[in-house]
Amino acid sequence: MDVYKTDQIRNVILMGHGGAGKTTLAEAMAFLAGLTSRQGRVEDGNTLSDFDKEEIKRQFSISTTVIPIPWQKCKINVLDTPGYFDFVGEVEEAARVADAAIIVVSGKAGVQVGTQKAWKLCDKYNLPRMIYVTDIDVEDVDYDKVVEELTELYGKKIAPLHFPIREGGKFVGYVNVVKQAARKYAAKGAKTECAVPADLQDTLDTYHETLMESVAETSEEFMDRYFEGDEFTTEEVSEALAANIGDASIVPVCMGAPVMLQGVSNLLNDIVGYFPSPAKRTCSGTDQKSGDAFEANFDCNKAKSAYVWKTIADPFIGKYSLIKVCSGVISNDDTLFNVEKGEEERLNKLYVLEGNKPQEVTQLYAGDIGAIAKLNSVATGDSLSTKSAPIVYEKTVLSTPYTYKRYKAVKKGDEDKVSQALTKLMSEDNTLRTVNDGANRQSLLYGIGDQQLDVVVNKLKDRYKVEIELDKPKVPFRETLRKKSDVEGKHKKQSGGHGQYGHVKMRFEPSGDLETPYVFEQEVVGGAVPKNYFPAVEKGIQECVQKGPLAKYPVVGVKAVLYDGSYHPVDSSEMAFKTAATLAFKKGFMEANPVLLEPIVSMKVTVPDKFTGDVMGDLNKRRGRVLGMNPDHMGNTIIEADVPLLEIYGYSTDLRSMTGGSGDFSYEFARYEQAPADIQQKEIDARAAIEED
Repeated sequence: MDVYKTDQIRNVILMGHGGAGKTTLAEAMAFLAGLTSRQGRVEDGNTLSDFDKEEIKRQFSISTTVIPIPWQKCKINVLDTPGYFDFVGEVEEAARVADAAIIVVSGKAGVQVGTQKAWKLCDKYNLPRMIYVTDIDVEDVDYDKVVEELTELYGKKIAPLHFPIREGGKFVGYVNVVKQAARKYAAKGAKTECAVPADLQDTLDTYHETLMESVAETSEEFMDRYFEGDEFTTEEVSEALAANIGDASIVPVCMGAPVMLQGVSNLLNDIVGYFPSPAKRTCSGTDQKSGDAFEANFDCNKAKSAYVWKTIADPFIGKYSLIKVCSGVISNDDTLFNVEKGEEERLNKLYVLEGNKPQEVTQLYAGDIGAIAKLNSVATGDSLSTKSAPIVYEKTVLSTPYTYKRYKAVKKGDEDKVSQALTKLMSEDNTLRTVNDGANRQSLLYGIGDQQLDVVVNKLKDRYKVEIELDKPKVPFRETLRKKSDVEGKHKKQSGGHGQYGHVKMRFEPSGDLETPYVFEQEVVGGAVPKNYFPAVEKGIQECVQKGPLAKYPVVGVKAVLYDGSYHPVDSSEMAFKTAATLAFKKGFMEANPVLLEPIVSMKVTVPDKFTGDVMGDLNKRRGRVLGMNPDHMGNTIIEADVPLLEIYGYSTDLRSMTGGSGDFSYEFARYEQAPADIQQKEIDARAAIEED
């Protein structure tokens, strides 16, 4: 592929609700630009974007794909992102390196939760944006209604650039609001000039007036001319639009039917004409040598630096580190310094990826997005530069995974293979996480949602030929005592030769500190138990608290006091006193009103105001205690509650169901509390059954 300079590059992310038509739009763009000889379809599993087996099977995007579209002597790096919320990490990574966004809205479905989430992400990264309404060729699609919905949400900055012409309910052409001219479609994608239909003149006048008001506000001169009734030229309107779109004070609305290639060339023209090149965006890192800010700003004349925003680690196509060049010009024979790892990497080849097809390039200019193969030390979030000018860029902040399940290898002996395969999947998706819960002897897999975890299971099987099964995780209960007890433990055994003798008298009581398993003290007087056996007694306690007598959970908050005992000058040993302490602990613990403690988490649930009642009721059913509700002044309520960890399994799916996908939640461990009697008994019985098995 050709090399493009910074001012010829447009980095555009496609965002929106799942099923809105992002991949179909990307495919139409690629076909029009000549990247493909035939237009693929999501249903047929032959699009440039969705090439992974799971994407083809499920018929939706799972990973972000880059498609470089050559158009009007520019290159549009189209970042096609997933719309389903489980894969939000992919969208967040792409938004970080995009310079503008197309928010795709289904004309049939209208504005959806995914539309609003995409808008918020654009706000976070200060991205210029356009709305593209698909499915205009469907008869009952009401474009004006979609524009009204957008205007209600986002105000006067919504400005349609085109609207459809229909004849007999059929989509046959469009009106260009800027040029106040109309076109009708002939063959697929082709169009001819026509007069604006009389019944659409009022709509054109309304949309044009809205647009002119926005243009007038770009300068005092334009404002004066507007009030004097002066007409702006098409060139003046286009220049003003580019400025206003660049600072997101205007958000244009375009439309079309990508399957029929209608409205796609208009969109490509608008991307090149209205969206900023990287040269008009800012970007800064930190010079590690001086500690000063490094204003990269996609300047080709500054030291070479790049940010690794995504990793592909596929056993079939190999490992690629996807980069955005932040400054300088990177060549295919450069040696780059991995600032985080402190290692130099010699480049062999530079690529741009067309979906999963690598195309070699000799150089990547500042602002461009490309890929480097086989960088061993490099991971997502790393910064690359020269060793003489080590520049580090801030890592992308991704959504925290709160959904988790227990996993284990289906075949014994596959544990190492599973671990290695999961490490590779986690290098591709930084919202995946594994945790080894040693206390409960379980391995946990964390993700954004259940669907993401299901995809992981299938990828492990298809890519790496290993199988895991997912199950409900064990909740990390704890055991403690509520009263005092005074007991003795005696271990006496004679089996020929030296016998075994250890004898302790001990008190057990709550220590008042649930953060610490136990506190050991001794009050022995007169040498009833020699000092050299004290460590053995403590060792017995130390081992006992790892699996408590009540339900084999770790013990916390126990104070153990050794105050008396006896010994035998020949038969006593450290092992005998350790065994005696173990007997004393088990007896003393069970006589001191033992209870199970369950973990309590502090939750924050953010939901649109209209769902507050439903969510509160659901939290109450989960034994939650609502502590407060606060408005976020954006139409949402933030509910704060303490909820038992046992009750939030599957909460991600349930919250989405209750709120149509618009609810978000987070939580963190707060403390342990005594579990209700019925919960305790159920857990004790369950653990007893496991032990019997």
